[in-house]
Amino acid sequence: MWQALRNELAGQAEFELVAVGLDTLGAEGCRPYIEAAAPEHPSLIDQHHQLAEKFGVINIPSSIWINEAGVIVRPAEAAPAPPSAPADAPPPPAGELPPRFAQMMGEAAKIQSDPQDYHHALRDWIGKGEASRFALGEDQVIARSRPRDENVALGHAHFELASALEIRGEHDLAISHFCAAHELVPDSWTFRRQAWSLEQSGVTGPLQRFWQGPREDAPEEWPYAGDWLTDVKKIGAENYSERFKP
Repeated sequence: MWQALRNELAGQAEFELVAVGLDTLGAEGCRPYIEAAAPEHPSLIDQHHQLAEKFGVINIPSSIWINEAGVIVRPAEAAPAPPSAPADAPPPPAGELPPRFAQMMGEAAKIQSDPQDYHHALRDWIGKGEASRFALGEDQVIARSRPRDENVALGHAHFELASALEIRGEHDLAISHFCAAHELVPDSWTFRRQAWSLEQSGVTGPLQRFWQGPREDAPEEWPYAGDWLTDVKKIGAENYSERFKP
């Protein structure tokens, strides 16, 4: 959905869009989606969630604006898809989905974003560069960047260890460190969703990793304090994604 926008804007200025998939499974987790999108822009895989650690990414999709001098002019923030982007494929009728997925789609439909405002700002910056009012100064970038106290640093360390254990095939050991990361960095949906997506859902096919909650046939085996549907309902879907701040 970003390909057409990237091609349009790349022809107007020295602009490049770099997509990064955060997935502990690496190529195994990202390749099917990258190949399906067939992007012409760089598409990278961040197996250890370095974007989360170094740039403060807490949810996806997020963006970071970096100018031609390599300076961040907008730190990590929600990046809604282009407002005119068509869906890759129509969702299946709710009646054909397991009840949990139908509920998840209902909550997802309530998630609020500001695609018109965000993409107006993006186009303005690409066209005007540092003269754009949406290109923030150094003090503003620092003020909007997420602070990293001792708890956050420790949470990232737990997540990195959990990812390393998962990559080595030690899933059961990884769970306790994912849980610690969730507790220490509670605003990180990327940490929670990553761990949840690695649990077996009992659902087959491409929807398996999007279940992100207890199995219907064995809910007592779920190892985490929360899950996507429960947590989104708890905070309210309208609060799931940060709103765009000019």
